[in-house]
Amino acid sequence: MKEAIFTDAGRLTVILEEIRSEGGTVVLANGCFDIIHVGHLRYLEEAAAHGDVLVAAVNDDDSTRRLKGEGRPVMPAAERAEILSAMRFVDYVLIFGEDTVDGVLRELRPDVHAKGTDYTVETVPEIETAREIGCVTVITGDQKDRSSRGIIARLRREE
Repeated sequence: MKEAIFTDAGRLTVILEEIRSEGGTVVLANGCFDIIHVGHLRYLEEAAAHGDVLVAAVNDDDSTRRLKGEGRPVMPAAERAEILSAMRFVDYVLIFGEDTVDGVLRELRPDVHAKGTDYTVETVPEIETAREIGCVTVITGDQKDRSSRGIIARLRREE
């Protein structure tokens, strides 16, 4: 069984370089994936269609807390990573600790960087880094109103 979950981008970089040397296209999609829901599934499935290999980069617990606030993440990073790696179209998962994926982009150098529909290409926080490394940025996923924030707010109202 192949190693699918990484906390060290360096080890994953070696694998991705080999894939690219054989003509493969690498796609990177990232997020907190705090509560994994159908919106995430559609985002990642559509992202995978842009290449041969999909890497899902998931924020670790500390960066999720910084980005989303106290009481988050709802699920620990190891569990989020395990669920993501079980999706048939996700090839590798990288747990990373920064608030943006700029450093991961620079290290992994994917061919495509996919972001969800809560962004436009112009509003992607890492757009300049993607352009610097020659990476194409695409917006993928479902336009419907599905978000972890919305799910958590609804659950809190029902308590």
